Parts: sequence; C-alpha cells; structure tokens
Amino acid sequence: MSSVFNPVKIKLPSGHFIGGRYVEADASAAKIEVISPSTGQTVGSIPCADAAWVDHAVCDARAALVRSGWGGIAPRDRLKALHKWADLIEENAETLALLEAVCSSRPVADARAGDVCVTAEQIRFFAEFADKEGGNLVPVADGHFGYIADAPYGVVGAITPWNFPISMAGWKLGPALAAGNAVVIKPSEMTPYSTLYMAELSVQAGIPAGLINVVLGDGPVTGTALTGHPGIDKVSFTGSTRAGGAIMENIARTGIKPMTLELGGKSPMVVFADADIDLAAECLDRGIMPNAGQFCVAGSRMIVAREIADELAAKLAERFKRYRPANTLAEKAGFSPIISEKQLSRIDGIVRASIDAGGHILCGGERFDCEGSYYQPTLIGAVDENNPAVRDEIFGPVATFQTFETEEEAMELACHATYGLCAGLFTRDLSRALRLTRQLEAGTVWVNRYGRSRDHILPTGGWKASGIGKDLGQEAYRANRRTKSVLIDL
Repeated sequence: MSSVFNPVKIKLPSGHFIGGRYVEADASAAKIEVISPSTGQTVGSIPCADAAWVDHAVCDARAALVRSGWGGIAPRDRLKALHKWADLIEENAETLALLEAVCSSRPVADARAGDVCVTAEQIRFFAEFADKEGGNLVPVADGHFGYIADAPYGVVGAITPWNFPISMAGWKLGPALAAGNAVVIKPSEMTPYSTLYMAELSVQAGIPAGLINVVLGDGPVTGTALTGHPGIDKVSFTGSTRAGGAIMENIARTGIKPMTLELGGKSPMVVFADADIDLAAECLDRGIMPNAGQFCVAGSRMIVAREIADELAAKLAERFKRYRPANTLAEKAGFSPIISEKQLSRIDGIVRASIDAGGHILCGGERFDCEGSYYQPTLIGAVDENNPAVRDEIFGPVATFQTFETEEEAMELACHATYGLCAGLFTRDLSRALRLTRQLEAGTVWVNRYGRSRDHILPTGGWKASGIGKDLGQEAYRANRRTKSVLIDL
C-alpha cells in the first residue's frame, strides 16, 4: 500500500512495476522495510519478489518484446522514444530527487541538480547508438560475401546498487533499450522508489509497456531468482565484488549467459612532489568525500611523496574537519549519511581493526554525534599493505595515507592485490604521467583530476576483481548486442 512521508508528503510508489503498471503482492508476501539513513525512521515497505514473481516479470518482458517488435522496429523510432523518456526524466527532476533522497544517501539538492540531469544525458547518449551502430562487411576472398550481423540479446536482467539509484538505473536501462532489448531490473531494496518512477515515466514516453519491468526484493531471494532465470539472456550488475562472485556462481550453476559486472574498488591516488599541492588536496578531497565515500571509484588510498606528505596531510585534515552532516531532504546539501546502521558498524569496525594493526588516526575516526547514520571523514596514517583499511573496501568516508620515496615504490604501493577499478595520478611531468598510466593496474586512470566527467563516451569498468566488461561508452551499447558471422558463396 502506498505511504506518505512527512515532511515532504510525497507519495511513494507501491508494488512491483510489471507490464506498465504497479502490481501488488498478496498480503502473505514477505515485506522489507525501507529506512531513511538520515533519521533511522521507517518510510515505507516493499514486497520481496520470490521466484514466481520474477518469472512473471521475465515472461511479461519477453511477451512485450515480441508484441512490440522493439528489437526490429526502425532504429530511429527507438531513438525518439528514448529521447522523450529523457525529457520526462528532466521534467520530473523534483519528484525523482525527492524519491531518491527520502531513503538514500543522496541529498535532494545534489540529486535534483546532478544525478537526474546526468541520467537524462546518459539515456540520450545511448539513444544515439540505435541508428548509428550495426554490422560490418569484412574482407574475404573473391567469390564470397562476408559480414558480421548483430542483434539484441532479448531480455536483460539488471541489478543496481543503493549508492546512486537513478544514475545506476540509467547505466543499465539506457544501453539495453537502445540496443533493442527488454529489461527486468531489480533496484536495491534500500532505495527502490526512484527506479520505479523512472519505469513509470518510460511508459508515458511511449516505450512499450513491459519493456522495463521492476521487481523489488533482496539479493539472496530476488537477485538469485533473476540472475538464474532461464529467460534472462544477459546479466548486468553493479555492486560489491562479493555479490558479483555470487552472481557468477549462480549463473554457472543455472545456465551459462553473458554478464557485465562493475564491482568493488580500492583505488589509489598517487601524488608526486612536483604536483600542484592545492589542486591535489582538492582532488583527493573530492575523490573520497562525496556521498560520504559510498561510491565504487572512491580514491580511498592516498599515496604521497614523502617530501610533501606532512603539508598535504595537514591540508586534507583541515578540509575533512569542515564537513557537517545534514538530512538528505534539507534544501542545502550537507555531508551524506551512511546508508544503514549495519554499514556504519562495518566501517567503524574496519577503522578499529586498522588502529589495532598499527594505523594512526590523523582526523575523524568515529561517528558524528547526531541523529541518523553519519560517520566522520577519516584519514588513517602509518599503514602498510596488510592493514585492513588498505586491504579491504570500506565504502565510507575513510582514506589511508601512505608515503613513498621513489617512483618504483609509488607504483608498488598503488598496485592492489585484489582490486583494479580506478587510479589517480598527480604530477606536472608529462613523460612520467604517460609512462605510469601504462603501469597502473586499473580500468580507468585520471591525471591531475579525480572522478568521472560527463563525457559518457568514456567507458568504466575494472581490472582484476573489480569487474568484467564495461558500463558507459560504445562498449556498453555493444555489450547489449550479440554478433553473428555470415559467409556466403556467390
């Protein structure tokens, strides 16, 4: 049943979204409470889809794909519908931002001005591939005609995380729909509402009902049923490395299918002595503190030349101490809450373990004394590669601070045994920058900056245990189409 949340009095979407409408589970279905991390209050509840509900959504998506002919219609028609959807997303920015902020770590002001607009941009970006990407003729011997045809997979199963719900839904839905697929998407059970409303807007935009079906629920029940369903032709997931491993295991057990996995990170930011130290301090701050460090590309390992280490550490500590928590529904954005008390306890546990292993708190190191789940921006020094804060993905506002003497030592520290999602490099030496970007073991490297831009053409994805495949860029569109080689004797 729909609920109303004060003080904003916004009606929360209710039930799964299947076949272009909200459908309610029966009263006996398991329910999951949705809690505001800003206050700890329950704002609503959602049903947890079991295997039967997932089957209903997948079968409906398949039927909608066949009925609409979405994968075979004029590509320009797909493009127009996606552009209209992006327009409606922008026009409804206020509602989407409130639905995001009511239960997530995203401040409503940031979601309104940033997340919603970027998501609309991403959908338009992928829409443009619909009538511009296709098969290729290939050179073969005289008397033969060879080409590579491509086609949509069919029904894509997508699972998105709680940290940027609107943006992550756009990452999955945009390329899959532009490529001619239907999608069954499961948002995080902690942040379900904005994805439901995006699906509702897609139908208003003229995207055939059923091409976006949203099933609500958790990972062990709903996610497992979705990724293992025989009617899912491809899986796209963003989340933790542990959950990604479980999905790979489930797919291997239930039936082989392609997957794109954007997983965890423990990204280094390497600062050389010749860097612009004020720029570096600003970028290192921006590389870990937005969304209270709850983003996969967070630069959580700061690796700094010894001769500038004290000065840079002092600048960072000064910046970190300025942050003040604020409710995500406050008009002026403040420091974000940790998504749940469970996650806050995990963060604090790693900080305590880091201290026990010899780490030294340079600033922060405990929760804020206020309502809600807020943790202080934290910087930990005197750590080595075996320290828990260096080894483990924390997913919070906690960074480690290490120093180096030589370029070789810097690269040794930057290389993580498990993760390889992103890396940052700060130097005025162009030759060094070009040389070391080749050495850094990461799917993305930023030089004299840190963080994604709005250049959606740049793909994102990790090396090592940070993932398989790419989101964004041409690669994301192509990952939603499969190829067929054809050779004809003339």
